[in-house]
Amino acid sequence: MSVETTPRPQVAPGRITQGRVLHSEWIKMRSVRSTRLTLAFAVAALVGLGPLIALFAPAQGLDPVAISTTGYLFAQLAVGALGVLVVSGEYSTGMIRVSLTAVPRRLPVLWAKTAVYAVVTWVSMTAAAVAAFLLSQAILASRGLATASLGDPGVARTVLGSAAYLTVLAVLSVAIGALTRATAGGVAAILGILLVLPVLTRVLPSTTADTVARYLPGNAGQAIFTLHQSSATLSPWAGLTVLFLYAGVALAGAALMLRRRDV
Repeated sequence: MSVETTPRPQVAPGRITQGRVLHSEWIKMRSVRSTRLTLAFAVAALVGLGPLIALFAPAQGLDPVAISTTGYLFAQLAVGALGVLVVSGEYSTGMIRVSLTAVPRRLPVLWAKTAVYAVVTWVSMTAAAVAAFLLSQAILASRGLATASLGDPGVARTVLGSAAYLTVLAVLSVAIGALTRATAGGVAAILGILLVLPVLTRVLPSTTADTVARYLPGNAGQAIFTLHQSSATLSPWAGLTVLFLYAGVALAGAALMLRRRDV
C-alpha cells in the first residue's frame, strides 16, 4: 500500500542584497564580546576623562570646552584598533572565506563593514561627547568656575565635531584593516598615524614642520573640535575634509586590493 506524500514547496534562495549584507555585519559586530568591550572603553574614555579633569582643573587658564573633549585622546585609540579588528579579526579566524563565499562580489562586504561600524561609532560617540560636555560643565559650575553652553558660538560644532572626527577615523581604520589584513600590522599603522607621525615632524625645520603637521590625518581631523584656531592648524571644516580624503583614498585602495587578492 503506497502512502501519498505531499512534496515540500521549493524555497527560492534569498537574493544577496546590500541590505542583507549590512544586517549580517550588524549581527557579527554586536555578537562579538571584544567588540562590545572595546567600544565601551571608547565611550567610557570620552565620557569620563573630561568630567574627571573638570573636577580638579585649576581656575587659571581654564578652557571649559576643551576640557570636555579631552577623552578623545584615549577614545581614538580604541576606535582605531576596533576598526582594524572589524576586518582583520575575520582574516585571523578564517571566517573571511565564508563571508566572501556568501557574497562573491566581495565589495558589498567591505561597504557593509564600513557603514555598520561608522554608524555605530557616530551614534555612540555623539551620545558620549554630549554627555561628557554636560557633565563637565555641571562640575565646573558646581565649583564656581567658568562654563560654556552649547548655544555659545562654535561650541556645538566642537562637541559634535569630536564625534565626527572619531567616525571618520573609524572609516579610515576599517580601510587600514582591509589593506593590512593583520591585526598587529593594522593597529601599528593606526598608532603610527595618530601618535608617531606628529612626533616625527618635530625634527623638520619649524616652518616645514608646521606645514606638514597640519595636514597629518590626526591633526587635520582634530581641527573640527578645536574651538580656538591658530595659524598652525587648518580651519575646522577644511581639516575634517582632509581627514575624509585620507579615509576615502584608503577605502578605495582597500576595495581595489580586495578585488585583486585571492582572499
